[in-house]
Amino acid sequence: MKNEAAQPKNPSAVTAKVISGGDSHIAKQGSVYRSGVSAESVGSTMLWLGTISLPAGRRTSAHRHEGHETALLMTAGQEIEIWSGPELERRETVRPGDYLFIPAGVPHVAVNRSVEDAEFLGARNDPAANESVILMPELDGIVP
Repeated sequence: MKNEAAQPKNPSAVTAKVISGGDSHIAKQGSVYRSGVSAESVGSTMLWLGTISLPAGRRTSAHRHEGHETALLMTAGQEIEIWSGPELERRETVRPGDYLFIPAGVPHVAVNRSVEDAEFLGARNDPAANESVILMPELDGIVP
C-alpha cells in the first residue's frame, strides 16, 4: 500500500512551516476552535491541528462530522462528559491526560459541568479551519 501522505499534493510544499496560532472562532456546534495547521494556514490537504475549548458550564449541540475522524487530547480543565452513539446512549468521562477518538459519522455531545474551561489539542483528517459539521437538533433534548 502506497502512503499517499509521503508525496506532497501541493507542489509548492517543499519546506517546513512555523505557524502562529490563528484567531479563535466559535464553531456552529458551540465549542471554541483555534487553528494551527489547516488548509488556510499552510495549504494542508489532509490534516487540521489546533486547540479546542469548551467553556465552563457549557455544552455542544448534538452533531456529527460526516466525512472525518477527530482525535483529541484533554490538556486542561476538570472533566467533561462525552455522549455518543445513534441515540447518544453512551456516556463517558474525559479528564486531563485522556485521549478521545470520534469516528466519522458518530453523533455526539460534549458537556462541561465544571467551573473550569476544558482545553484540548485536536487533530482531524479534514484540513478546513471550519470543519464540516452536521447539527442534529432532534437529539439535543436527550442529554441532561
